[in-house]
Amino acid sequence: MNRRDLLKAALAAPLLPLLARAGALLPETVGAIGGIGGPAGRTLARIRPGQASWPASAEWDALRRAVGGRLLQPVSPFAHCPSDACSAALHQLDNPFALGDDPALTQTSGWADAWTSRPSAWAVAAECTADVVAAVNFARQHRLRLVVKGGGHSYQGTSDAPDSLLVWPRHMNKVTLHDAFVPRHGAGQVAPVPAVTLEAGALWIDAYHAVTTLGGRYVQGGGCTTVGVAGLVQSGGFGSFSKRYGSAAGNLLEAEVVTADGVVRVVNAHSEPELFWAIKGGGGGSLGVVTRLTLRTFDLPDYFGAVFGRIEAATPDAYRALIRHFVAFYRKMLFNPHWGEQAGFHNGNTLKLAMVFQGLTEAEARQTWAPFLAWVKARGEYTVSEPLAVAAIPARHFWDADYFRRHAPQYAVPDNRPGAPAYHMVWRNDVDQVGWFIHGYRSAWLPAALLRPAREAELADALFAASQQYDFALHFNKGLAGAPADAVDRARDTATHPHMLDAFALAICADGGAPAFPGMPGPSPDLTRARRQATKIDHAMDALLEVAPDAGSYVSESDYFLRDWQQRFWGPNYRRLAAAKRRYDPDGLFFVHHGVGSEDWSADGFTRQR
Repeated sequence: MNRRDLLKAALAAPLLPLLARAGALLPETVGAIGGIGGPAGRTLARIRPGQASWPASAEWDALRRAVGGRLLQPVSPFAHCPSDACSAALHQLDNPFALGDDPALTQTSGWADAWTSRPSAWAVAAECTADVVAAVNFARQHRLRLVVKGGGHSYQGTSDAPDSLLVWPRHMNKVTLHDAFVPRHGAGQVAPVPAVTLEAGALWIDAYHAVTTLGGRYVQGGGCTTVGVAGLVQSGGFGSFSKRYGSAAGNLLEAEVVTADGVVRVVNAHSEPELFWAIKGGGGGSLGVVTRLTLRTFDLPDYFGAVFGRIEAATPDAYRALIRHFVAFYRKMLFNPHWGEQAGFHNGNTLKLAMVFQGLTEAEARQTWAPFLAWVKARGEYTVSEPLAVAAIPARHFWDADYFRRHAPQYAVPDNRPGAPAYHMVWRNDVDQVGWFIHGYRSAWLPAALLRPAREAELADALFAASQQYDFALHFNKGLAGAPADAVDRARDTATHPHMLDAFALAICADGGAPAFPGMPGPSPDLTRARRQATKIDHAMDALLEVAPDAGSYVSESDYFLRDWQQRFWGPNYRRLAAAKRRYDPDGLFFVHHGVGSEDWSADGFTRQR
């Protein structure tokens, strides 16, 4: 649905009660006629609070008993401002851990002309798989809209929905290390490997603390430490060092999943392999509730490191030349498993570097960049406005909050609440997105064929043209071209769009504004400015896609208004994903915006359309 269609739907919504009084069927009536056990055995509508079929108090009480009292009615702290709760929430508005600990809030507060963060009517604060089963069964039996929130980072608004029942596994965060893990039914077929098992409520900082800081090994996860483990894996999962270790989905060995029928299934390559394949990149919230995951771990290199800097060109022509030289330099020196993260191309003729490396010493990293820096300094049309900073630290300390507190506090922000885990930290560069209100967001995988010498100028011209419209970045670690063959092979056996296998980078162009949760004091979002920025983002990406018109888009970081999302997110894999959806969720209990099977439902997920 595009922006115009969405606005039309919003204008039509107030007419629904009039249509109902004129004889049209209310959603609950349609559900009663064509609900579970009706035509084709499919639910045609879900129930909202206030409708006759909404569960009675006694039924909610029964669910509360079934989940050990862990049934909540989430209320936003901004629902009653001014108040002590409102003041406390405003004080912690830049703390992603605080947002994640509130079942009424999400890490993104909304998207212009798309959605706004609003709490569910009820939430099960799950502490075990049995709690999840109870919630799933209750939602199915009562025809409720069901939502799952782990880290709550969904840009698409899939972590919450008004009038819904929320499964909230935040407190299911146990982490267990294995020296020699064999998936169920895999004995004698696969060799044991080191691994880590994480419950669905774990964040990536929980994983890195246990696996790397304490365990001295590496698990491929997300770059942002407050992202939920389960959501990232189900969406594909790229992190700072994916160019060496592949995607998180590609490293999944086994998972526990509660499907729409309330059955707990342990899935892997030997047990229900189709569901296992589908949750590896098929998108979170569409096929079941993942309650536990086991991922392979790797030997830790001696060092992880980073390179930061900013170079400004005096003229547009000089900037175009700088971009072309950088493209050639990347192909020759950085297009390999050692290097990841970003190069930003900014309006204002600026190249911003924020890259990471693994498996190199600081001296080796400096030597790698020396020719590029010499080329820049030898030309008067360039200014190194932020000197190229190269640093490496023992890899075991890369997510060590205590190490950063003592040696480099400028890079990491701790969770400063009393009683918070001492190891909880978030990178300072990620704080800008805490609670943000998105204006626009687009992404595209750029094929490695563009790096060939014969196409360098073409790619550089497209990068330059896009930068004149809006700032964007190339995330080199989010394309697996240049990665080791074994990492690529593992990622190939996932549902993620195959374009990521041959991409040297994922291009991302996005922007947003300050948090805008409903009820917050202060001005409302400036929608005129937001729409203007969204248009510029569109122009920038359209210019870039001149050289990659059919590029796929990463489901976790993409345009809410994308039209051909099935093709752009999953390409040829969508047909297989749709078959898994029909098998494991034939009635469509699980719904998320632009998720597998969502084309069968209205935009809000309450009315089945086919």
